[in-house]
Amino acid sequence: MAITLSNVNSEAGLQKLDEYLLTRSYISGYQASKDDMAVFTALPSAPPASYVNVTRWYDHISALLRSSGVTAEGEGVKVESSACSVSPSADQKAPAADEEDDDDVDLFGEETEEEKKAAEERAAAVKASGKKKESGKSSVLLDVKPWDDETDMTKLEEAVRSVKMEGLLWGASKLVPVGYGIKKLQIMMTIVDDLVSVDSLIEDHFYTEPANEYIQSCDIVAFNKI
Repeated sequence: MAITLSNVNSEAGLQKLDEYLLTRSYISGYQASKDDMAVFTALPSAPPASYVNVTRWYDHISALLRSSGVTAEGEGVKVESSACSVSPSADQKAPAADEEDDDDVDLFGEETEEEKKAAEERAAAVKASGKKKESGKSSVLLDVKPWDDETDMTKLEEAVRSVKMEGLLWGASKLVPVGYGIKKLQIMMTIVDDLVSVDSLIEDHFYTEPANEYIQSCDIVAFNKI
């Protein structure tokens, strides 16, 4: 089967490649091959995220290349300046005369109404079945200060760590001298951004009973996206 991918560095070429990969995991066949490597190297850089299917394929091939996972021989590829063509290998059986028109596929030619409708239906199905994007995470460092030098810092830390909710994970902690015999608790936590509000956590849990018996104030020292 001869496949022509024209001008993959242009917007029109990327759009056609995106439509081509809508129902395919690889350029040819059912596993990564040198055909994928040829098209991959024909792209000067990672495609824009708006080309969802090309991006998915590009990231997958990139990961395979990093782990040396591309081993299949493929069908044979010749890369030109503005196009990448895939042609049959020598040991492939030649198609019958009455099948030649079907086997010579111009991916970037004019689409029929039926092809456009089928592509729209596939795109709608993919969109409908798409998974919700995973929420981001953040690493937060808190300064938790006691009322005075007589505050039991062990119980203060226990009060902090007793706060449990979905999307919250407590990390390492240490006591840091402030002065006049007073120490503050520095503690790390990892949160799922869509599930945990740090401000609400402090207001609703640290400044209410029983935690406020030990906690005088709490400040956010660092807030970094992971």
